[in-house]
Amino acid sequence: MKVVTKTCDGNFVTLKPMTPMENDMLRLLTTTVTFLWSLNSLATNQEEPVDISAERLSQIVKVMAADEFEGRAPGTPGEDKTVAYLIRQMQAIGLEPGGRDGQWIQAVPMMRSVVAPRPKMTFLGDNLSLGLEQGASVSVETPQAIEAIAVADIPVVFVGFGADAPEQDWDDYGDIDLTGKLAVYLVNDPDFAAGPDEPVAGRFGNRRMTYYGRWAYKFEEAARRGAFGALVIHETEAAGYDWSVASAGAGENVSLGIKDPASLPVTLQGWLHNDAADELLAAAGHDLDALRVAARSPDFKAFELEGIRFAADLKVDITRFDSRNVLGLLPGAERPQEVIMASAHWDAYGVGAPDDQGRTVRPGANDDALGSAGILEIARVLKAGPPLDRSVLFAFWTAEESGLVGSRAYTEDPVFPIETTVANFTLDILQTAGAANDVILVGKGQSELEDDMARVAREQGRYVTEENLPENGLFYRADHFSMARVGVPVLLIMGIAGGADLVDGGREAGNQWIADYVGNCYHKPCDAWSADWDLTGAVQDIELIRRIIAALANSSRWPEWKAGSEFKAVRAQSAAARK
Repeated sequence: MKVVTKTCDGNFVTLKPMTPMENDMLRLLTTTVTFLWSLNSLATNQEEPVDISAERLSQIVKVMAADEFEGRAPGTPGEDKTVAYLIRQMQAIGLEPGGRDGQWIQAVPMMRSVVAPRPKMTFLGDNLSLGLEQGASVSVETPQAIEAIAVADIPVVFVGFGADAPEQDWDDYGDIDLTGKLAVYLVNDPDFAAGPDEPVAGRFGNRRMTYYGRWAYKFEEAARRGAFGALVIHETEAAGYDWSVASAGAGENVSLGIKDPASLPVTLQGWLHNDAADELLAAAGHDLDALRVAARSPDFKAFELEGIRFAADLKVDITRFDSRNVLGLLPGAERPQEVIMASAHWDAYGVGAPDDQGRTVRPGANDDALGSAGILEIARVLKAGPPLDRSVLFAFWTAEESGLVGSRAYTEDPVFPIETTVANFTLDILQTAGAANDVILVGKGQSELEDDMARVAREQGRYVTEENLPENGLFYRADHFSMARVGVPVLLIMGIAGGADLVDGGREAGNQWIADYVGNCYHKPCDAWSADWDLTGAVQDIELIRRIIAALANSSRWPEWKAGSEFKAVRAQSAAARK
């Protein structure tokens, strides 16, 4: 066959067919050129830095916060979609399964209890018949596996702040017996509202909430003392959020399905609206505001409200299911048994009552789809870099919104030994208002990791600001706290811990972002993905954590708790395992 072609000068020429040998030489030449081009392309790609991507963060959140994920509540089809999505993302990154036996998941046995609509609850006395409306004057739940609660004539005890702190020579309980009684607590710590001249000032961290101020501690202490139930009187400033947030999950409790019979929780727990508490205490001859002042004295002791009884008739729906923590591993090349953890929680608040726009899905775009996206981005960038000496475990916890359940389940049955877990880094809510001149430190004075934060912030041209809303007790409200309780040094990034010093607008703009988010969107349908987010500041914070992890992973350093931290002694018990 003749081949005719046109030359560049416009003439036509006839080409001879190539011989078989010429064909073979041409194929060899083509293959060689293609191979050399591929090597050059690969080398070029390897030289290009892989950075945390705001676009990838946004796209991940857009998926996880979509309506079809139904608010990512544990034990729902939304969980199935979320877990499958996270696994696909980690597979694409090139991670290995981080669970046991080559699994991506760790099963977490769960129990969901839901108080049926229109429960009957009443405070009764000689001059009182105070009916309580679920979601309006009270918000109660049960963490026990009981299908009905029918009680009458339950004594009521006012326990003040309910702190039993031997190190502060402080005991609010005295000789009171709480067995079978309803304990009513003030929120936060004894020194939260104290003036500088009061004896209690500074004994519990001033405005910074300690664990004694957390409602979780108050419920636990009531249970240890045999109480039937515990109610915390709500105050917006002292609690850190308004009544709409406190009552958002009225009647529903999600907890670990397997409980130690020796440490069962109280039967009934929750929030009591300030107005209802005011009326209750007035009927018993007390003034609530005066009691708040009295409870700030070390001489205060809990007392029973004479003539007051509590009655309740509630039906409860109980379901049991296995939820899942999702775990991915980047194995260390030199010391794989030494593990650094980077974590976020995948769950949100599911489907609830319609808001003023008719939206029922509470998508948790920022809380904590954005944190989960940040962990995936840290994994992607670390995997693309050179091998690390230590392993990094990327953990996505279930049921954080139900009380840190998934992360606590891991500490009770860890895949990797707690003793040789180097540190935990947690992302839980990131600010979406743009670049910041600083990074917010939550829990000052706890561990050496805050020194790492300061170092990397300087490298970024930023500085560290202590949380300016310490009264919210955020150090005790995110999944890193589960790890801290068992001694693992921790560092938390949480965008609502204090207004950032934004490049555009300064601290005032940072504080306004928090006011808008917490006031309008926190745990509500408004917490949705937005194309208008400016994730520059989120990228800065995620990159800061990535750098700390990379440096720790290529060192032999074991971060320590600082002197005075309540977790230092716990970690010290396993020191021999790290030598």
